[in-house]
Amino acid sequence: MQSFRYYDFFVGGVVAVLLCSNLIGPGKVCEFDFPLIGTMAFSAGNLFFPIGYIFGDVLTEVYGFARARRAIWAGFAAMIFATVMTYVVLAMPVADDPYNRVLQPALETVFGNTWRIVAGSIVAYWVGDFLNSIVMAKMKVWTQGKHLWSRTIGSTMVGQFADSALFYPISFLGIWTTKALVSAILFNFVFKVLVEIVFTPVTYAVVNRLKRVEGVDTFDVDTSFNPFSLKDEGERRSAA
Repeated sequence: MQSFRYYDFFVGGVVAVLLCSNLIGPGKVCEFDFPLIGTMAFSAGNLFFPIGYIFGDVLTEVYGFARARRAIWAGFAAMIFATVMTYVVLAMPVADDPYNRVLQPALETVFGNTWRIVAGSIVAYWVGDFLNSIVMAKMKVWTQGKHLWSRTIGSTMVGQFADSALFYPISFLGIWTTKALVSAILFNFVFKVLVEIVFTPVTYAVVNRLKRVEGVDTFDVDTSFNPFSLKDEGERRSAA
């Protein structure tokens, strides 16, 4: 397997953003007043998730789907581990002192998500990230490596829609009204795609820099898109 200078750092970024979005983000619901739209409420985790997709786009574009697949599995494993350890820590006996008697309910409020929210987060992440990476890799071959913006935005639209369309029904169907579910799905989808569009110049700069430094530009011509394979595949071409 070829060694790269910055690949591991991007994998670390994917894991860090994912953990922040699922541990820090859900603890707070933000509310803003938008012109013509009105008041909208959304989880603070939405600030992190679009950044994770940008990391995924860079990994797929530069290193190929097979390498991005490894990063997705690394994030998935970290998410499972963090979820299990969160429940373990919350279930441990609390020290009988004033500080911990106040701390325990606060921790349960912030980190004690229901099993439905946890399941929704895990399923939505796995499906959405893989769809994003697969679409990105296939579009690169179809466009012969041209029009990076079309791949980053197009893949994000597919991945983020799947993410939102899975997370909210799994987590809140039967609790929220149908109107609230549809509103949340559409708002989060539009918000995340807009973030991808705004960050497109940054993505261009990072991708071009990485291709020069790493000396590689991967095209997934004969790559297996089986998400359960960890083989290092993809046709790597020298980056000019």
